[in-house]
Amino acid sequence: MSQQRKAIWEADLDEELQDVDLNLAIGSYGQNDLYNDVQSRIDEATLVAVQQQMAQQAAFASIPDVVKRFIVHFHQAVLENNLAEITVAYESGWNRLTEKFYAKTEWPEAEVIAPLVNDDQIFLILYRELYYRHVYSRLQPDIDDRFHSYENSCELFNYLLNSDGPVPLQLPEQWLWDIIDEFIYQFQSFCTWRTKVKSKTDEELQLLGEGNQVWSSYSVLNVLYSLIQKSKINEHILALQEGKSTEEIAEIVGEYGVRPLYRMLGYFSIIGLLRVHSLLGDFTLALKVMENVELNQKSPFTRVTACHVTTYYYVGFCYIMLRRYSDAIRAFVSILNFILRMRQYHTRSYQYDQINKTADRMYALFAICNALSPSRLDDNIFNTAKERFGEQITKMSRGEEGIPAFEELFIYACPKFISANPPPYEDPELLQAYIDDPPVEPIQRHLSLFLSEVRAQVPVPTLRSFLKLYTSLDAKKLANFLDADEEEMVQQMMVMKQASRSISRVENGKGLLDGQTISTSDLDFVIDDNMVHIAESTVGRRYAGWFIRNTEHAQRVYDTIKSSPLPPRKVNVTQTQPAQAAPAPPRNAGAKVAWGGIKVA
Repeated sequence: MSQQRKAIWEADLDEELQDVDLNLAIGSYGQNDLYNDVQSRIDEATLVAVQQQMAQQAAFASIPDVVKRFIVHFHQAVLENNLAEITVAYESGWNRLTEKFYAKTEWPEAEVIAPLVNDDQIFLILYRELYYRHVYSRLQPDIDDRFHSYENSCELFNYLLNSDGPVPLQLPEQWLWDIIDEFIYQFQSFCTWRTKVKSKTDEELQLLGEGNQVWSSYSVLNVLYSLIQKSKINEHILALQEGKSTEEIAEIVGEYGVRPLYRMLGYFSIIGLLRVHSLLGDFTLALKVMENVELNQKSPFTRVTACHVTTYYYVGFCYIMLRRYSDAIRAFVSILNFILRMRQYHTRSYQYDQINKTADRMYALFAICNALSPSRLDDNIFNTAKERFGEQITKMSRGEEGIPAFEELFIYACPKFISANPPPYEDPELLQAYIDDPPVEPIQRHLSLFLSEVRAQVPVPTLRSFLKLYTSLDAKKLANFLDADEEEMVQQMMVMKQASRSISRVENGKGLLDGQTISTSDLDFVIDDNMVHIAESTVGRRYAGWFIRNTEHAQRVYDTIKSSPLPPRKVNVTQTQPAQAAPAPPRNAGAKVAWGGIKVA
């Protein structure tokens, strides 16, 4: 069409200017190929746009009809705020279609499916959230995916936080948790990928230098704190604990806090901050943000199993890094028992594998706590941990020889720590210095701190094994057992005394950081002149757990028998024919004796 217009324009020009010398009229203007270059750029841009449109049309045509119907149905459910339909589409439909059509490839891009949803930008933002989550979980994201997923997250949270009033949107709690969880996971993944400078291409180095604020720690923390502030979730939790009425709570939290969308996003952001501060290595602050959240079965986070497991995992790990092993054991025992009881329901969840992986890591952390602070344990959890990590548990009780086992379990079970400060991509000289002398990896830094605590307690298992054999013992004799002089023996005993003291939460404590100093060991001693007097406190066996487990087992057996079909009844057929004479015994047969033999006549 443009060529036709150009031809007509040239024809008109030739008719009107037949006698005019164009070179004199316009000189050399336009003769330096500038116009031709502009025209070529215009043609190229037009060609690219046409090619993109044709590619989108081809991509749209390649979408299976069942996927198109699903997207239309999903969009309609979101428009109508139909939580039941949204939940089915989110938890069942999306995953089923992923397994069938997109197990090893990307879902269609949002621009391709836009005509199906009337170019609804809000739904497209939600669709991209699912799209990039699929890329991160099933595929290998490139730098464009990482940057675009950040941009989409910013659009989503800007819509939620900066709109004029609360947005008219309702999403199931599982999806709200997954939005926060995936936001933090993509931040963690980007930070880990960003530190690997040597593997970056020149294009990636340039983009990282220009986009140094992409997935910055400040922006992630700002989102989480903004959601907490907007929803006033802490005020809501305190009002519930004080027993205020629904009307009073609504007045306190305002127009945002009364909406389930903002309330649950704010609540899940508290759990998100627990995770982010743990990844950054600030374990005290991680527990501090949880001061208003109660760790019990009635808390809102228990309604989403993945959130429930994540909360206890990070709380328990923070306690380990703060040397509060008894509190860590209590947290791990609580959640691992919950997982054992609810395992039959987890198999139905699309997050079953992730929950199992986190449970395995918590068993490893439980074994570490047991080695550092032996105490009365839940037999069921301890036996399961012994089945999975029996070799490491044995090694950890051997003093210096057990340090590699501690290191192995810690690296396996700890979070993937991140660094808050990115490499200096914007300055080539500083970047080269960073490559030549890289900083210590965050995981190695935390491992070093943890192993320093372990090495300080190396003599404790050996000393404990000797003290358990006596009620009183001469100090010199004990020193001979330890192959040490008396001064060194006293130092080891003081280490053991210190290791058996720890801060632990009280029954009705306010926050997770509150507590009082208690003795965590069942073995205590005093030194009187040259004698060591040992006292071992024995705790009676707890039979309640045994009876509960066996009662539940008996109930399951009873339910199985009750639900099984009854055996078919045997029908007695009435004999209508006359009775026939019994057949005569064989000629050579004799009468049977009592034990089944035949008595020969």
